[in-house]
Amino acid sequence: MDQNALIQFLPLVLIFVVFYFLLIRPQQKKQKEQRAMLDALRRGDRIVTGGGFFGTVSKVVSPEEVEVDIAPNVRVRVLRSTIASVLAKPDPAASREAAKEREVAKETREKEPARRAADKVQ
Repeated sequence: MDQNALIQFLPLVLIFVVFYFLLIRPQQKKQKEQRAMLDALRRGDRIVTGGGFFGTVSKVVSPEEVEVDIAPNVRVRVLRSTIASVLAKPDPAASREAAKEREVAKETREKEPARRAADKVQ
């Protein structure tokens, strides 16, 4: 009778083992990776929120919240847990180069009205 009960119980054990390796374990691994990604969020990271908004992290407010730029002059505070993925980490060298390009463009825009005024005078 003891072996008969063991044989009846064996399929349930096998089903649990299959569920563990096919469903539970991969889900736990995915949650661990998501938590590590959210803990590593830094200023300048490009992200996608759970609602589908793209943005750039402008400030880490607290362990639960970050401030995100979603458009020029539009900043929102979002919970870290609502961030679906990080698209790109900022490259410090590229950031410096982009800052230099913005500075050159700004200087060009500032000189443009003076040049146009000089052209009108001539």
